[in-house]
Amino acid sequence: QVHLAESGGGLVQAGGSLSLSCATSGGTFSSYLVAWFRQAPGKEREFVAAISGGAGMNQYYADSVKGRFTISRDNAENTGYLQMNSLKAEDTAVYFCAAGARGNMRMWSRYEYWGQGTQVTVSS
Repeated sequence: QVHLAESGGGLVQAGGSLSLSCATSGGTFSSYLVAWFRQAPGKEREFVAAISGGAGMNQYYADSVKGRFTISRDNAENTGYLQMNSLKAEDTAVYFCAAGARGNMRMWSRYEYWGQGTQVTVSS
């Protein structure tokens, strides 16, 4: 069983930055892919970014955040991160971290473990 807990959300002005953390416990953190999704009111949960486990630590991004967001991980701390720069009003959403993907990593339904989410609000 893997437990995830996000932190770091808040209110920021457009153009500003926020850093989210995803603290994990259970499982072997260094071996599994960690992803971030977001869900705005009335919209479906959407893929934001993912970072693979193992030696590669390959990064994957949604087109809407590429060049502005950076995903990373610290295997010694069992924690994943999402650095968000140049934030826009349309980035406003609840952000979730997820693990235990089977199949297409960009589909939220493929993940077994989820955090409770953290609110990010960008004012224009």
